[in-house]
Amino acid sequence: MSTSALPSDARRPLTLVTGAARRVGRVIALTLARAGHDIALHHRSAAGRSRDEAEATAAELRAHGARVTLHAADLADESACRALVPQVLAAQGRPLDAVVNNASTFEYDAPDTFSLASLERHLRANTAPAILLAQALHGQLVARRAAGEVHAQGCVVNLLDQKLANLNPDYFSYTLSKAALQAATQMQALALAPLVRVVGVSPGVTLVSGPMSEAQFEAAHRLTPLGRSSTPEDIARAVRYAIESPAVTGSTLLVDGGQHLLGQPRDVLFLVQQGGDPAAAPT
Repeated sequence: MSTSALPSDARRPLTLVTGAARRVGRVIALTLARAGHDIALHHRSAAGRSRDEAEATAAELRAHGARVTLHAADLADESACRALVPQVLAAQGRPLDAVVNNASTFEYDAPDTFSLASLERHLRANTAPAILLAQALHGQLVARRAAGEVHAQGCVVNLLDQKLANLNPDYFSYTLSKAALQAATQMQALALAPLVRVVGVSPGVTLVSGPMSEAQFEAAHRLTPLGRSSTPEDIARAVRYAIESPAVTGSTLLVDGGQHLLGQPRDVLFLVQQGGDPAAAPT
């Protein structure tokens, strides 16, 4: 990895990845581990499938030389979210260098089915935790600078969505929560500089969701100028680039095969469904 991204004492960077036990979060964590990062692996639940998946991912990360700690937390709970960074510092015994806000709630609603409960659920899962974790990273860096680490700097990467550049009314509350996070990305990039850089990464159609068939997913994935959308590996490379690029802040990397350039009146998942019922949309 770029030496400019390494801490001043040339130790391995420590990165917290939320929702890192499976799917895109797992690939992000693995990509960073291969690039020389130690990983604080956040997952939702301390028991059951979430814990099993986290343990399996942790074993893969350790095989790449990463020091890994596991942290279960419901990030929609403010107290649990605020406790996460101190828990990481205690478990790793060292400072945190970066946060990747990947964990997300993705449930279907539309303007005519919108409710305050749905919006609150998405804001508490998709927007507020990312802001709080950036706040915590900044506070830690203030302390490090005060202790004499004059070059200490951190990075926050927020996973957004390409549809923010080409809005449609599907997944209404989800989209509002990601739009708020995009605004927060820019505002925190200003407010937390120069100690923390804040960068957005906006994927396109990436993984099969809910009841979608593989054929429908492949068709949706190809509805782009490049004839392909994002893969988890594409997203992970963009996250790594953001963390390793000291002059990048407040901007969003669109990683979607150019999907955001197309005028699509519905979510792309519906464009490939024949007579699909939005009320039964994949979540």
